[in-house]
Amino acid sequence: MANPTILVTGGAGYIGSHAVLALREAGYEVVILDNLVYGHRDIVETVLKVELIEGDIADRALLDKIFKTREFAAVMHFAAYAYVGESVGQPAKYYRNNVTGTLTLLEAMCDAGIKNFVFSSTCATYGVPEQIPVSEDQPKQPINPYGMSKLMVEHILDDFDHAYGLRSVRFRYFNAAGADPQGRLGEDHSPETHILPLVLLTAMGKRESISIYGTDYDTPDGTCLRDYIHVTDLAQAHILGLEYLLKGGSTEVFNLGNGQGFSIREVIEAARVVTGRPIAVTLADRRPGDPPILVGSGEKAKQVLGWNPQYADLETILKHAWQWHQKRHESV
Repeated sequence: MANPTILVTGGAGYIGSHAVLALREAGYEVVILDNLVYGHRDIVETVLKVELIEGDIADRALLDKIFKTREFAAVMHFAAYAYVGESVGQPAKYYRNNVTGTLTLLEAMCDAGIKNFVFSSTCATYGVPEQIPVSEDQPKQPINPYGMSKLMVEHILDDFDHAYGLRSVRFRYFNAAGADPQGRLGEDHSPETHILPLVLLTAMGKRESISIYGTDYDTPDGTCLRDYIHVTDLAQAHILGLEYLLKGGSTEVFNLGNGQGFSIREVIEAARVVTGRPIAVTLADRRPGDPPILVGSGEKAKQVLGWNPQYADLETILKHAWQWHQKRHESV
């Protein structure tokens, strides 16, 4: 019997590519659908070496063609816009892609009889958390269109389960970070907004300094605390979520976090140690909507899925990211 085939939307992007790698290593066949707005064709061709269909999740005719010519056991969905600040200024872009595009994908799946869906959601669905660490049952009160777009899809998935029997696993993750431990994949956004790559690019001399937005938060050193989760651990959770569904599991939602927070200053200091290089800092005003502390509980994923993060410490996350950044950017 042939190995199950999984369609991975956004599989040429940061988290999606790590999930594809994990799927391949777990024995699955993979087809990637990616419009390559943010994805990297070279990564698919040189590292992942799976079929890449260049196209958009909003293209219903393309989806129908894909589903008619191949048999998929499930869809793993990473094709979303994910810049919080941009979502505030361009909400239409986010609702059109993240909500309407996903709805088109789900309708095509149902018509093709595909009933398993693994969804990349976000801790932004919680807004400013009421308690730390954040558990799945806390109120969902997004404070930006990005978080709202993901929460809308979660509601749609509940309705599709009830009406059409489409079962889903939704992962609300905290700050994805790091890179493949073997250096095959890593984080390469344009524009780059995530703290770890920005710090490492500063260490490389690609940036003059790293900005700290707000030093007057009610935290031990005055800077925001965040929960950083290794992208390989995230990818492994997606494999476990997929297998849970393929064994008949019911629709569920899981937070993916390490349950510990590191401040911005701690991240910068750890990066100085890992890289052995000076990293200049610029102090800036707070950004609106940044919660002081954002730390997630991964207990439910551990109990239900057997998820066991392998790279929870900040130094290891930074070492893997640094290895990738040197390979990807140092010679450029």
